[in-house]
Amino acid sequence: MVKQTDKPAGVLRSLDWWTILIYVALLAFGWLSVCGASYTYGETDIFSLSSRSGMQIVWIGTSMALGLFLLLLDDRFYDTFAYVIYGFLVLLLIATIFNPTEIKGSRSWIKLGPVNLQPAEFAKFATALAVAKLMSTYGFTMQKWKHFAAAIAVVVLPMICIVLQKETGSALVYLAFFLMFYREGMTGSVLFTGVAMVFYFVVGIRFEETMLWGTPTSVGKFVVLLAVQTFTAFMVWLYSSGKRQFWIIIAYSYGLTLLALLFSKYVIPFDIVYVQMVLTAILVGFLVYEGLGTRMRTYYYIAIFTVGSVIFFNAADYVLNNIMEPHQRTRINVLLGLDEDLSGAGYNVHQSEIAIGSGGLLGKGFLNGTQTKLKYVPEQDTDFIFCTVGEEEGFVGCAAVLLLFLALIIRLIKMAERQPFRFGRVYGYCVLSIFLFHVFINVGMVIGLTPVIGIPLPFFSYGGSSLWGFTLLLFIFLRIDASRNMVRQ
Repeated sequence: MVKQTDKPAGVLRSLDWWTILIYVALLAFGWLSVCGASYTYGETDIFSLSSRSGMQIVWIGTSMALGLFLLLLDDRFYDTFAYVIYGFLVLLLIATIFNPTEIKGSRSWIKLGPVNLQPAEFAKFATALAVAKLMSTYGFTMQKWKHFAAAIAVVVLPMICIVLQKETGSALVYLAFFLMFYREGMTGSVLFTGVAMVFYFVVGIRFEETMLWGTPTSVGKFVVLLAVQTFTAFMVWLYSSGKRQFWIIIAYSYGLTLLALLFSKYVIPFDIVYVQMVLTAILVGFLVYEGLGTRMRTYYYIAIFTVGSVIFFNAADYVLNNIMEPHQRTRINVLLGLDEDLSGAGYNVHQSEIAIGSGGLLGKGFLNGTQTKLKYVPEQDTDFIFCTVGEEEGFVGCAAVLLLFLALIIRLIKMAERQPFRFGRVYGYCVLSIFLFHVFINVGMVIGLTPVIGIPLPFFSYGGSSLWGFTLLLFIFLRIDASRNMVRQ
């Protein structure tokens, strides 16, 4: 039961109005950016529904109405129907896969009369609700592999559906849920493994063709294998309290690798990677031996990490060169500096950097950006809209926008931490993680720091689906948070 009087007033008093003000400010900044990005010289009416700036007002108005509707619902609705909402969205994602209509090579859209909707944008809040529902059940703990695997399955299922829609970028957003998993007790080794994989991929691919010190040894492979041995040694120290084993692994790995390097340099040139592979195999055998001797399963897990690291690196190279689509492979090569391709895959980022740089400190002024007005930047009112902010508002405008997003993130953290029930806290951190991922990746790809994966900037990028999706995420959490002071029996 809920002890409660004067329900509407109670909800209004408990709402986090600072977050709502930040939301409105982001919508306002976003509309001005859409105006700047879609405006053409000589246009007389930016409020016309035939223009993108005019239609964005419609999307903003409907989003605010949607937010108000979500606040009027009882907060228990989201907990009670979390699985139903998730199941419906998954079925919609599956149906969208077989949609014969393609937009820019993607089958992620469904047509409802004059409106095109992208179910992948709405699946985020549904997945967040389902994960929160699962993790708030009695006895759930991240330390049990069965429970952890169930939570991952809830996240991976929509990811697979979205990948089959040829929307890899939108699918990658679901990796943000692992930040929430970490907050809720996921072992740090899982997060570290993800970071290590990124390191293996970037370093291995970037320096694969660079030779080490005049020997026929790839710098990329050499560094990756040495990193695998080093990471393994530190994991033994941290998770098995094996200080002696740590120094044994370091001494043999570095010592024998150095001897092989000197031999290859001054005696007979050969590929040192073969020696490193043998050392890694011996290292795995050593871990298994220690596990049998101490009966500690931790050694087996570390051995799996070591073997998995080697397999992942070799598989990543194969996937990049044999499985990925040519345009995806080119984008990664451009990001890593292997290709320049300023007229092809690197064109968007190059033009975006020019637009941002040309804005200077204070920008060129509203509707005065030349790069955007002359349409040099493709997708400048959707995926690359941040370059419009940089060109028209300059460094000051970019800083203001990023500070607004920072304020939103801080409010979300505060709201999540004050939740009395795990359902609200987990959902709050899901929302936080999704927003953080979108902002970091979108801004990063516009300035050339992250791959171009085609995800919108929250509340800025043109379109109804993304705006409604982010509004759903945020206002459901605002409604859950508004009930935090209710006494439930």
